Amino acid sequence: MEKQPSRSEAFALLCEYNKQESLIRHGLAVEAVMRYFAGKSGEDIEKWGVIGLCHDLDYEQFANQHCTMTRKILEGQNWPEDYIRAIVSHGWGICSDTEPIHYLEKVLFAIDELTGLITASVYVRPSKSILDLTTKSVMKKWNTRSFAAGANREVISKGAEMLVMSVEELIDETILAMQNGADMIGLKGNL
Repeated sequence: MEKQPSRSEAFALLCEYNKQESLIRHGLAVEAVMRYFAGKSGEDIEKWGVIGLCHDLDYEQFANQHCTMTRKILEGQNWPEDYIRAIVSHGWGICSDTEPIHYLEKVLFAIDELTGLITASVYVRPSKSILDLTTKSVMKKWNTRSFAAGANREVISKGAEMLVMSVEELIDETILAMQNGADMIGLKGNL
């Protein structure tokens, strides 16, 4: 029988399958952004957060089967199908055929790669803090394809388009969401 997973269960599962601090922090960053967007749109903050937290559950151990193994793991944990579908949809066109249809899925698709680009932008700042990061600063990095090369700009652009937002608007909102969780995701820096 399906059960709605709690945040503590989701975090324990994330840590069971991922030992790299960077992957755990990425999960926390995506969680913070998903919770922000859920709150802003009157959606279920806990559900969105749990989905964000576990979106890359299988990545460290099963990178070549990304999203496929997450489905198997979460089905084994009796997670609701809509949670699993949302998580699998973030890999659409890369490692999944599940297209993001629902608003939650579109947000996850749009912000996953973007949180990586924003995090990399923070790391090169003198303050090492997201608290003084601007969209303009991220956009300067956007055009330097060798910077945070793993952050797929095409996916970010497609996600912004799905959300009927400009890339700049999406970056604005994502920075704000990550600023709200700066301590938790380790991006407060020396501010």
